[in-house]
Amino acid sequence: MKPSPQLFSRRSALKAMAATTTAVIATDLFQRAAAAEKKFPQLKGRINHSVCRWCYPGIPLAELCAAAKEIGITGIDLVGPKEWPILKQYGLHAAMPHGAGKGIEEGFNDPALHDELVASYETVIPQVAEAGYDQLICFSGNRRGLDDEQGIRHCADGLKRLMGTAEKYGVTLVMELLNSKVDHPDYQCDHTEWGAALCDAVGSNRFKLLYDIYHMQIMEGDVIATIRKYHPYIAHYHTGGVPGRNEIDETQELHYPAIMRAIAETGFKGYVAQEFIPKRSEPLESLEQAIRICDV
Repeated sequence: MKPSPQLFSRRSALKAMAATTTAVIATDLFQRAAAAEKKFPQLKGRINHSVCRWCYPGIPLAELCAAAKEIGITGIDLVGPKEWPILKQYGLHAAMPHGAGKGIEEGFNDPALHDELVASYETVIPQVAEAGYDQLICFSGNRRGLDDEQGIRHCADGLKRLMGTAEKYGVTLVMELLNSKVDHPDYQCDHTEWGAALCDAVGSNRFKLLYDIYHMQIMEGDVIATIRKYHPYIAHYHTGGVPGRNEIDETQELHYPAIMRAIAETGFKGYVAQEFIPKRSEPLESLEQAIRICDV
C-alpha cells in the first residue's frame, strides 16, 4: 500500500528537523570548543604546569581541579592521600604530594626525630607509589644552633635510612629550599649550594631538591645562573612574585619568561608549580595569567 502524502510529508519533516537539530548541536559544540580554545589556547608543552593547592583556600578542590584542567594545568601540588581521589577524577597528577613528616620546622637535621620521620615516610612512600606518583616532599627543619656541616651530616644520616625504600618504590624524596630571611626564620635548607651538598652526601638519585624561585630570589638571587649550575640536583620548581609572593607579573622583580626558558633549556621534564598568593578578586584569572607567562 502506498503511503499517504500526509505520512510522507510528516516523515520528510521529521527527517529535516532531525538533520537541523544535529547541525545545530554540532555547530554549538564547535562554537563552544572554539571559544574555549580562544580563551585558553593550547600550551606549547615545554613546561609541565602544576599549581599549589594551599594558595586557593576559598576554592573547593574539585573546582580548582576543573579550572586547572580547562587552563591546561596537569598537576596539583601539596595534596595528601585523602585528596588524591579527587585529582584522579579530573585526570590530574599529584605533582608534589605531602603526607609524611612533621612539617617545616622539625625535619631531618634533628637526629632525635629520625626514628619517627623514617617510620612516617616508610608508611607514606608505598602509598605514593600505589597511587601512581613518584615524589614526596620533605624538609630539613630549623637549625636550632646547628652549623651547616652538622646539618648536612644529620640530614644525610636520616635520609640514607629511607633510600632503600625510596628506590624500591621509585619515589623521590624532594627537600624544599626555603628562605630563612622573611618567611621561615632559622630554616636550614635555605641555600642551593647547601642542598646540593646534602644531595651528594645522601648519594642517591631518589633524593633531590625543590627549587622555590620565590624563596631563592630572597636568599641568594642570581636565579637563572643557579638553575643552570645546579639543575641536576633539582626535581621540582615553585614560583612566586618577589616581593610579597603575589602575582608573577610586571608588579614584581623577576622576569619569569626568561626563567622558564632557562629551565626548559636544561632539559627539565618535571613540574613547575605556581605558588603565589593571588591578590585579585578573581584568583583563577591570576592563575591563568601565570600559566600564560610561563608558557614559553
